[in-house]
Amino acid sequence: MAPFLGALAVITIVVIGIVLFNVYGSETTTPGDQVARAAVGQNDALQRQDYAAFRTFTCRVDQVAEADFLASQRVSVAKSGERYLDDVADIRVDGDRAVATVTYHFDKSAETKTPAELNFTKEDGAWKVCLS
Repeated sequence: MAPFLGALAVITIVVIGIVLFNVYGSETTTPGDQVARAAVGQNDALQRQDYAAFRTFTCRVDQVAEADFLASQRVSVAKSGERYLDDVADIRVDGDRAVATVTYHFDKSAETKTPAELNFTKEDGAWKVCLS
């Protein structure tokens, strides 16, 4: 019974924290914050192989069929391991377009950091990662 109560206490604390953050947290974020959130969201969607979330954080022009998305991600994971986002830096916003340097590393070569310049665009009021 003690492990159950301990888990319940942890979950309760997390829920209270989320509620407090939503109530008292900042309601305004900068475009740079939103661009970084898009980069993190897309990477997370890739790692979870969550096609719906991938579409949420990816420009319409770069969205592929679900089967292609899953196949490509599985090949990448088999080859390099999971991809982790280490940093989103040098965010430059110009109207509805932005560029940022995003640094990743992969499980199978964790010591090798891979920076990449990514393009972003604002579609339907939200920032999206543009791969092309």
